[in-house]
Amino acid sequence: MTAANQPNPNNTPAPEPSVVTGVQLMQGIGVRPAMGFWADAWSTVIKKPTAIFALAWLGLIAFFAVYAPVLASGHPLWITDNTGNTSSPLWRNLAVLDLVLLLGTTAAILYTALGGPRKHWGVRAARAVGAIIIAVFIVAIAGLVQTYFVGLADEAGRRAQTVFARTGIAPELPTPFVRSPSAPLIIGLSVSLVVSLVAIALPIGSRRARITACILATMLAVWAVNARWVQPLERWDYFVAQQRGTITAATFTAVPWSPLQRESALQRSKPGTQFGPATENPDPASPGYHHSFTLGTDAYGSDVLSQLLHASRLSISIGVVSTGIALLIGVTIGALMGYFGGWVDLLLFRVVEVFMAVPVLFLLIVAVAVVPDELRTTYFIMVIIGCFTWTGMARFTRAEFMKLRNQDFVQAAQATGLPLRSILFRHMLPNGVAPVLVDTSFAIGAAISVEATLSYLGLGPADSASWGKLLSSAINSEGQFKWWLAVFPGLAIFLTVLAYNLLGEALRDAIDPKLKKARV
Repeated sequence: MTAANQPNPNNTPAPEPSVVTGVQLMQGIGVRPAMGFWADAWSTVIKKPTAIFALAWLGLIAFFAVYAPVLASGHPLWITDNTGNTSSPLWRNLAVLDLVLLLGTTAAILYTALGGPRKHWGVRAARAVGAIIIAVFIVAIAGLVQTYFVGLADEAGRRAQTVFARTGIAPELPTPFVRSPSAPLIIGLSVSLVVSLVAIALPIGSRRARITACILATMLAVWAVNARWVQPLERWDYFVAQQRGTITAATFTAVPWSPLQRESALQRSKPGTQFGPATENPDPASPGYHHSFTLGTDAYGSDVLSQLLHASRLSISIGVVSTGIALLIGVTIGALMGYFGGWVDLLLFRVVEVFMAVPVLFLLIVAVAVVPDELRTTYFIMVIIGCFTWTGMARFTRAEFMKLRNQDFVQAAQATGLPLRSILFRHMLPNGVAPVLVDTSFAIGAAISVEATLSYLGLGPADSASWGKLLSSAINSEGQFKWWLAVFPGLAIFLTVLAYNLLGEALRDAIDPKLKKARV
């Protein structure tokens, strides 16, 4: 009896004969389909344990940067007063940037995860991040415009007081524009229009996707600006109100202490110190009980853990935004040098050499030391770092464009009469941006180190939680060293900079053609 005629006691279906197609015969059976350049590079990056650690740590820092205002705050999530009314002081005291980041990031996560097939996650995430960046730019510029008009109104008020002191007659002043009910809507829409026109003109993605992102970002930003045009003064008297019976119930955040909330009696208190306004050694069950300072307090009596969480936003924003500015300037100048060559390359390279000769850290120290405290903001430091750290990116882009300008696809684009902007940024840049992105990862880590150095020297952004500022308070004027003020912020700086460097090294190895040949 042949094998084909043998009985099948288990009545299992016989396996179907395998069919080998012509494509499989040419490619070989079991050959994986070809992957795109960036997909292949990313699959190589995530195979490295160091890159996985870097992505996990940076993801944790990004989470704290977005959600720190609802994780560590002195304002309760909910309170109930003695009349039974319920309100949310935390929501009422969120700043305009907090609203944009919280709502925008939550919507972006839901859209990326639930908006379609899994293979399009990267495209949806890029669109969502683009919309959030546009919204952040809108609220940042609107805040600067508001500050300018508030300054004009205050100056007019001071002049009126001077006239009244001299003449005894109070001049009638019209209501300042910045304090009119329509001011937030007008300023928000005007800034949104300008930012949207610039975003739509950028050669990134499809025009339809850019228009959609601008519309969504405008809606979110204008609503946030209108909702928080007048920010209430922060007060942290909730525990006293609980003791007096004004508040009958309060639900606090995980860390019930804001970075700007200070208690002078608890300066440089060690980790685990408990604080209660009623007694020196409070009972946790008593209404006056505050909380335990898990990581201790700094030189001003502020909670270290709360400042560590809130400082994540400053470090991420300084690194990403300043590097983004440097990337924009460096890629543009490098593309012009590499594409044209000749006298254009000679002239612009002299400009690059001039900026290379400027010591960035020394320039920042001088700049922030001479400007007033109200101008020493995060945006000011971002612009300074971004405008003087683009030289490496320009040289990388120049070298890549010099190799690409004689390629067939570039000559074909020139022959079809495409504009220079399309040739440079739509056809050449995607083929020569890989080394620039690797340098970008290292530049973000360097920018975080520069900001930490400035804050350590006391020249960082005023009234902003910073890892460098915490590090500077480890030793007081008497020379006493407090280990928790050096270990925790120092570890945060070290791990963040290390994560960016590890990610840059993994990306560099993934796109290196010699290493790619060795892996084949």
